[in-house]
Amino acid sequence: MKKILKVFLKILGVFVGLLILASLIIYFIYHEPLPEGKQGAEADALAEKMLKAVDQTSYRSTRYLEWTFKGLHTYKWDKDLGLVDVSWNDIEAKVNLNHPKKSVVYKSGTKLIAEEAEQKIQKAIDYFNNDSFWLVAPFKVFDSGTTRSIVHNEDGSKGLLVTYATGGTTPGDSYLWKLNDNGFPESYKMWVKIIPIGGIEASWDDWKIVQSGARLPASHQLLFLELDMGNLKGYN
Repeated sequence: MKKILKVFLKILGVFVGLLILASLIIYFIYHEPLPEGKQGAEADALAEKMLKAVDQTSYRSTRYLEWTFKGLHTYKWDKDLGLVDVSWNDIEAKVNLNHPKKSVVYKSGTKLIAEEAEQKIQKAIDYFNNDSFWLVAPFKVFDSGTTRSIVHNEDGSKGLLVTYATGGTTPGDSYLWKLNDNGFPESYKMWVKIIPIGGIEASWDDWKIVQSGARLPASHQLLFLELDMGNLKGYN
């Protein structure tokens, strides 16, 4: 038994060592420092150009959005009232984004109370903050607490760096948008707390026009991962 345990621990040690080595290699290959940009009218104008390209007017007039993030978390969001139904596993949460204490949550149909309810409601809010950003990030470039900067890319193009000083679950995150000549977003690079490698790029090139006329991304490519939005809907 001891011999088997020693072999197991040896294999485990080798696996952990390889995992650490692979992580270091990925870090040195992909990591980029957060670029410095220039704030001001030019950056705001580029942000406005992007909003026009993605048809902000149609997005604003869309009341309901439905999607499932990576097949894991399902949402129905009433943008006008600030209400969102969030479900995952056996949990169903009815979240009031403006007044979280008015939210309710159920597990297998049974209403949760006290600390357990608070924990699940906060988890639902955290899921929503992350997963909705992958759906509507281009429309949030002028949110309260944001700063916008122009960054000159290596290819000579101008990127839009947006930093969120407040709001969401992880304030301080930054995103560098790559735009085409018309201002339409093609991808962004991220400097975020939940990813230790700075400058990881995700695509924003799989767009869908939903029932309301709004343009929304159906999926993203992040390294070898596909972030799918499921049965995406937008309507009034």
